[in-house]
Amino acid sequence: MTTSETTAPRVLLVEDDRQLAEMLSALLIEEGYQVTIAPDGQRGLHAALTLEFEVLIIDRGIPVLEGLDLLRALRGRAVNTPALVLTARGTLADRVEGLDAGAEDYLVKPFEIPELLARVRALHRRHLTAVAALPVGARLLVPASRTVVDPGGRTDEVALSERECALLTVLARSPRQVFTRQQLLELVFDRADTGGTVDTYVHYLRRKLGRTAVDTVRGVGYRLGTR
Repeated sequence: MTTSETTAPRVLLVEDDRQLAEMLSALLIEEGYQVTIAPDGQRGLHAALTLEFEVLIIDRGIPVLEGLDLLRALRGRAVNTPALVLTARGTLADRVEGLDAGAEDYLVKPFEIPELLARVRALHRRHLTAVAALPVGARLLVPASRTVVDPGGRTDEVALSERECALLTVLARSPRQVFTRQQLLELVFDRADTGGTVDTYVHYLRRKLGRTAVDTVRGVGYRLGTR
């Protein structure tokens, strides 16, 4: 089991094909993910139970513990991290079985790399909207309801769009980190979007939450507001 030395978000890749695992790991690292590789289901189970991940990528045909059995074991232990199952089995019955086992997505081999990366981004966004409340200044962000609330009841609840919530969640989970526009594009938005999209949604957040909600670090990018 190996882990890359980069920052979050974290992906667990359970794949016994060493060449494919190394290729996918390199691609994911280029996208800004931290990748842990487990070459069989038993080691994948151990990793998922002892470490925290934002996305699971599980090959169905892995040794020791088959991919769907691994997924069922994780769901039975209340590990609800979004999972993408990779498989050579592409019938409707196979896809239904994978989804019923607890997978959020199912991708048939051979697949196109841009599609795989897009699906991983979508699962990461799903994870971001499922985390617990996060401090945002004196208020709390509740990703599950896409709202910002004031525990003291001094200000009204603020509703956020899906993208606004995803962007604020990334910032709030790492309040001291400065994110470049490119990092935010990869973590929150679609590949077709541009840096201007990030600026637009920062503007939306400031309009709803106040100008100090997001700080601009000139020449670098954005971080959560310090006030």
